[in-house]
Amino acid sequence: MASSPDSAPTAGQTSLALLIIRIAAGIVFLYHGSQILFGAFGGPGPQGFAASMHAPAIVGYLIGLAQFAGGLAILTGLLIRVGAVCIIIVMLGAIFLVHLPHGFDVSKHGMEYALTQLLIALALLIAGGGAYSLGSVLPQGLRKL
Repeated sequence: MASSPDSAPTAGQTSLALLIIRIAAGIVFLYHGSQILFGAFGGPGPQGFAASMHAPAIVGYLIGLAQFAGGLAILTGLLIRVGAVCIIIVMLGAIFLVHLPHGFDVSKHGMEYALTQLLIALALLIAGGGAYSLGSVLPQGLRKL
């Protein structure tokens, strides 16, 4: 039976919604992290990425690792808040160091995409992974990570 538009979602519905968001966001972050960290999918690799930003190579490794590990944490729901913080930091850097001068429109290299990803990570930081996550099987004290 479908709930009415005015009724609050059940815990199961909320967990299912979080799972869908986690799968979509996790895959995107794993993909982009793989491009930076490993040079996968035609990506520049850490040194190429850092060079494109006129930054030391370590920056490419750190950003790639943060996106890859953050994406894995978000996808699995294991240590999701730690992963979300990694993504939030990377997206804040992307917005303020790269995209903000170009405005909002992503077709003009603006911050639209990075802001969307930042807000998804922020929502997951607040909500956690839900019942359908590996984090839900951790002891209660570790679930908050």
